[in-house]
Amino acid sequence: MTPSPARRFLTRRAPRAWETAVRLARPLTEALVTGTPDPARPRSRRLTRRVPRALGLLPFQRIDLVLLADLALTAVLFGGGLSYLQTEAAAARSPLDQEGLMFAALAFSLPLALRGRWPLAAWRSAFLLVPLGTVVSRQFLHEVPYTAAASVTYTLVVYAVAVRCERHITVGVWIFSVLGAWILHPNSMALVTGVVTATVLFGHNVRARRLAAGLLAQEERRSERALAAQAALEERARIARELHDVVAHHMSVIAIQAEAVPMQAAGDARRLEEGLREIRTLSLAAMTEMRRVLGVLREGDGDTDTAPQPGLGRLEELVDTARSAGLDVTLKLLGDLAGLPTAVSLSAYRIAQESLSNAMRHAPGSSVSLKIARYGAELHVQVTNGAGARSATSPRSPEGPGHMGHGLIGMRERVSMLGGRLWVGPTGTGFAVTAILPITEDA
Repeated sequence: MTPSPARRFLTRRAPRAWETAVRLARPLTEALVTGTPDPARPRSRRLTRRVPRALGLLPFQRIDLVLLADLALTAVLFGGGLSYLQTEAAAARSPLDQEGLMFAALAFSLPLALRGRWPLAAWRSAFLLVPLGTVVSRQFLHEVPYTAAASVTYTLVVYAVAVRCERHITVGVWIFSVLGAWILHPNSMALVTGVVTATVLFGHNVRARRLAAGLLAQEERRSERALAAQAALEERARIARELHDVVAHHMSVIAIQAEAVPMQAAGDARRLEEGLREIRTLSLAAMTEMRRVLGVLREGDGDTDTAPQPGLGRLEELVDTARSAGLDVTLKLLGDLAGLPTAVSLSAYRIAQESLSNAMRHAPGSSVSLKIARYGAELHVQVTNGAGARSATSPRSPEGPGHMGHGLIGMRERVSMLGGRLWVGPTGTGFAVTAILPITEDA
């Protein structure tokens, strides 16, 4: 039997109507029952304070100033609201007892204390408690059923929902708020709708800006990691090119010597021993050149430098240059620094040079402590600078303190070549670089 056109129309339209009803019910259901807010954003240091030592037994170490302000405002609204209700009830000779007035005052203020940690729970409690408190106070508040405490509390919890919840949940909160205002006091519905709408739009705009700022920060971190990886790859490529020249030259000489020595010795053990000793000397020289090539690679133009590489013997000259640039440098040398291997002395010099250069660029006029000490088979290099005495005149670069720029990457590569250890990072208001370089005979 063929169904009638009317039946076919209803059959075809029914699923669409059901889907539409489900889509409309979702915001209301999530706002009132199932919805959850986004995790709270970490507070900036300006909005937190350390717990005083006198309160050191508290289970937390920092005080959230926003939460503290919410609790203080809750107490003020409760006390002020209770006093206002008591005055109005006495003037109207209302039979309402003290417990009823306290319930109304608590209903108008308590949800505010929850909004920082549980914004949806704060709105749900306000959506239930504020109407109940309004019903209680309506007995003697005929013209304006909403007290100032109720208005402030409800506006702030709606704002918290708009900032921390998805858009459809915020839409559900707006719908319930408008319907509740229409049921409680139709005459003031237009005013309530305007205030709630403005609050929702403002909170949603703040949320959108925060999300955009978060995405931008993530993208900047990805870019920094990509730039650091690219810088490391470029550095390795330059090192590979220079090492190829050094290794090719020395290995060629060693190969020729290894082939010629047995022929020249002709069975003479003494001459054979001298030839092998010369080959060993060439091998050690090749290893030294492979490490010295780092000093060549750090030159701005990348040209090969044939002059002797600097070392700790030129440290006073480096410090004088930094002092002439405005830094207050304190130099402290401990232990026997004479006779250090060339590569170790060069690396220590370059680390100190790069650290002082960073202090010049990013903390001009600051106090810098430069300490180089030898402890047994280790050389310790520590450079610490404080906050700048004036603003930096050069643009901030990725090599600045706290960033993995070319300078810090170069330090890591240099220390890694010697098998040492390096720590870099902020300390107090300044920046610190600490390197430990092993001292070996073949360094």
